[in-house]
Amino acid sequence: MTTALAHPAAVDAVTALSGPGGHLLPSAALSSLLGVGAADWARFAAHWDELTLDTCMADGGTYRYRRYGQFDLDPAAGEATLLPHAPYRQETEVNPLNGGVERVFEPLTESFVNDPLLRAVLVALGRIFSEVDGTPRWNVKLHPYRIHASADQEGQPAPEGRHRDGVTFITSLLIGRTNVSGGESGVYTDAGGHLLTTTLSEPGDLLLGDDRRTLHSVTPVRPVDPALPAHRDVLVIAYTAA
Repeated sequence: MTTALAHPAAVDAVTALSGPGGHLLPSAALSSLLGVGAADWARFAAHWDELTLDTCMADGGTYRYRRYGQFDLDPAAGEATLLPHAPYRQETEVNPLNGGVERVFEPLTESFVNDPLLRAVLVALGRIFSEVDGTPRWNVKLHPYRIHASADQEGQPAPEGRHRDGVTFITSLLIGRTNVSGGESGVYTDAGGHLLTTTLSEPGDLLLGDDRRTLHSVTPVRPVDPALPAHRDVLVIAYTAA
């Protein structure tokens, strides 16, 4: 797997993030950038079957499954080092629903951490973000989510509404959609201006945002057929200057 900053997909991302601050990188473009294919995405998606229930939801919802971990990333050297597991915390001004407390989640699995697709994504994005603002090293927080939907409970990918995450750059990578409708992502300026709206639909569709200058949201997901399992799988990756 190779990542080249001269690749057209990387050039487009750097241009958009240096300008308006939001960008959609379609699956085909990301796959070309990383040098991966459908089999890689299918293997990677299997990790989402190992997520555990998020018991820290202040709204009482039982629709979110997740794990959590963080890396130290040197994108120039292509080195991503897993950091010791620790609680996750956001302040209430960033996350009014679940902020202000230390939330403890199950750690990332060893197979997920060592998946070559994950490493390729982390390094490629780190190089794009370093090109945008010159940051040489990143703290990278990973949030693999599975949002369940049923006839009794719609899934909330972003229960806090339109928000930012209090980081430098924020990304949402679609892993898969199973029997769900909804899940429309939006990116906005601080003043509320609309930058882009998209429904991530293909494994590898990737939404990027400069979290310092933009807000983002995702609409609820509902089952297409209430009699069948329904869920939306994403990997949210947050980059903060180390």
